[in-house]
Amino acid sequence: MGPTLSMIQIHASPRFLALCAGTLAALLAGCASPPPPAASVPAPTPVAAPQPLRPEPPMGPPSAALNALDYRLDAAYHLYGKNNDRIYRGVMPHFLYAIGVLEVQVDTRGNLLALNWMRAPEHAPEVIAEIERTVRQAAPFPAPVQLGSASYIETWLWDASGNFQLHTLSEGQGPKGQPRRAMPAPRGIRLVSAPGATAR
Repeated sequence: MGPTLSMIQIHASPRFLALCAGTLAALLAGCASPPPPAASVPAPTPVAAPQPLRPEPPMGPPSAALNALDYRLDAAYHLYGKNNDRIYRGVMPHFLYAIGVLEVQVDTRGNLLALNWMRAPEHAPEVIAEIERTVRQAAPFPAPVQLGSASYIETWLWDASGNFQLHTLSEGQGPKGQPRRAMPAPRGIRLVSAPGATAR
């Protein structure tokens, strides 16, 4: 019969016992440690909602003008075409009811940017309003595709009948002896100043 464990005398040094105790402690500590944190998942990047397409502003007929003088001629023909029944036919009277000098600025598509009076017929505010209304109703003007944008100055020659000529296309004025006609009473027209305003 072989020796049993109780019959065997184990001789262990203190160093061996300390090493065993340390190993056991490390094993216990490893079992008690919490599991490593799960890898964080990045949040999905928000996708911007597509913006609705804005309709482009209207565009006038292309103008091949290379300078302000050529563009003024295109604009004058454009205004005449829009107001054929209001153009004074023939030579105008020597004495006009009103004369106005107006600067018109348009963008590359021919839409109005600004109206600036260089010389307003202040004695006839109804004419100021009517000229501004006429210009706005004629928009969009020829598109200055070669210039990018355009600014020109036009002189309005206004007859007492309410008809007019533009100096650029004027047939001139008659002799000094012609009598001056009276201007009809205004019909509720009010002054306007911004391109988006309308006359009544």
